[in-house]
Amino acid sequence: MSPLREKIEQEIRQRGPIPFSRYMELCLYDEEFGYYSRTAEQFGKAGDFYTSSDVHAVFGRLMARQFEDMWRALDRPVKLTVRELGPGRGLFAQDVLDRSAKTFPEFFQAVHYVLVERSPSLGRRIETTLARYLERGKASLWTSTQTPGAKALKSPNSCGTTEVMSFPQPSVPSHLEGEPFPEIVFANEFFDALPVEILSSQGSLAIDLRDGRFSEVWVPASPEELEYLDRYSVHPEAGERLEVSLAAQTFMMDALNFQRGFAVVIDYGFTREEQLAGRHRGTLKAIRRHSVSPSPYEAPGEQDITADVNFTALAAAAGRRGFQAQKLITQSQFLMGIGEINQFADAFEDCGLPQERTKVALQLKHLVTPAGMGEGFHVLVASKGVEQQRTTALSGLSFGRK
Repeated sequence: MSPLREKIEQEIRQRGPIPFSRYMELCLYDEEFGYYSRTAEQFGKAGDFYTSSDVHAVFGRLMARQFEDMWRALDRPVKLTVRELGPGRGLFAQDVLDRSAKTFPEFFQAVHYVLVERSPSLGRRIETTLARYLERGKASLWTSTQTPGAKALKSPNSCGTTEVMSFPQPSVPSHLEGEPFPEIVFANEFFDALPVEILSSQGSLAIDLRDGRFSEVWVPASPEELEYLDRYSVHPEAGERLEVSLAAQTFMMDALNFQRGFAVVIDYGFTREEQLAGRHRGTLKAIRRHSVSPSPYEAPGEQDITADVNFTALAAAAGRRGFQAQKLITQSQFLMGIGEINQFADAFEDCGLPQERTKVALQLKHLVTPAGMGEGFHVLVASKGVEQQRTTALSGLSFGRK
């Protein structure tokens, strides 16, 4: 028996059935044996999945261009914090900072890059990847182990107790204290990995033990879960399961606790309108070696568990912090809007041979076409303290309007 499975079973024996969100949290974020805590090798072709920054450095290069565009929309402040949630191995941050230093020197001078990472193993990888930026004070790494006062995400669960999920909440770096400088919060494939509750017409899902196996039981749904369905989702029909991410809403509000700036969330997900049309119902999946696993209860801690993001709920959470969310667009539309300014010259800059250009063209195609990641991923941009005209004029939101 794996150590994590033994730990989960012990908790069930002590407390009784645990909410599915608690099971998912332990599988992904347990400090010793969780999926994201054990190793930094989950990413890339050799791992279980890959993100846009694993495809090619052009993703970070394009986002550097977009961040610089946002900095100008904010009237070119002398200091700006870019805060990335769940930065993985730090490859995206490296690409953004490298490109900014080379192409946007004024923006680079102003920016301070904060990486918010809960996993100790990924934190160690980031320290290696971004060593030169961390040493120069251009970047900061915030992990739960380094931040004893990490803020907790709390949500009442259907078993009558309160679950607590801790993520580091960085304070403003010391050299920025004294003035509320603007921020850009960036989250790429972050919210899909936050724990979710699962609801059906029978109630809220909890995990029990029966004959040495994990067993599903249903308990009454909490008022918070039912309110979530009423406001941002639909009520499950007979035989149907839906995810409710109370943690995602709480974290969105915590992350956007500043006075002026932008939020950019990129993930696979849906809107309430799409659910009303009968789509995106029951999106929970376990992923191992780039394939969907048969069950989230197999090999806890050794496979990823995700659920599609409810962008209607995220936009509402941003709104409660005073942010105005723009219309949801696809990753393809977003990147095409940024790249058409210079015909994606960022991608081909280092290509000296025709075969190199061909390889990069294929990688770029994977990022922006429906057959790759372009249509499956969506982008939510929200702003606060910025004129609406300046926000809608951002390059990433301008595709097809030029």
